Amino acid sequence: MPGWVWALIIVAAVAVVAVVIWQALRERRTRTLRDRFGPEYDRALEGSESKRSAESELAARADRRDKLEITPLSPGARERYVAEWERVQARFVDDPEGAVREADVLIQSVMSERGYPMDDFDQRAADISVDHPRVVENYREGNRLARANALGDGTTEDLRQAMQHYRALFDELLEAASDEPVSRESAAAGERAPTPRS
Repeated sequence: MPGWVWALIIVAAVAVVAVVIWQALRERRTRTLRDRFGPEYDRALEGSESKRSAESELAARADRRDKLEITPLSPGARERYVAEWERVQARFVDDPEGAVREADVLIQSVMSERGYPMDDFDQRAADISVDHPRVVENYREGNRLARANALGDGTTEDLRQAMQHYRALFDELLEAASDEPVSRESAAAGERAPTPRS
């Protein structure tokens, strides 16, 4: 067999190996992002034009989050925030709209004290989605309901639901053990997201 045929076979074999390695790396990246983001991975796919752009956006979120110095609350700060939440929650009976506004401000205070940047809402939600992918949708929905109410399109029931959604995130932000991202395997093993309470 001529030498050029052997060269062609070697080049073809190297190309096949390169494609297999590239595919394995892509599958590994997808698996890693699915494990880290859980339901947020699926949400990103739905809102994106392609899997590649969704995964790039999630990877950028993770990179941004990994550069932040997020710290747990001190026991004293945790107790202070719990007492403040109880006060806000009690206010709901007399002033639902004001209570929801205060709940949002309180969540932002907790996030700020923990080390999350206080950019616009979408950036805060993106940052939170890395550490708390199972409850970030509660934050988004609570914010949506509160905004609708501010525009005159809400009801007291909507405000009650907003408080429940905010409470789910608030509870996670106060838990030191919730700082590590939860993988799908952990969720499948029976760990469930906290049930929102009002």
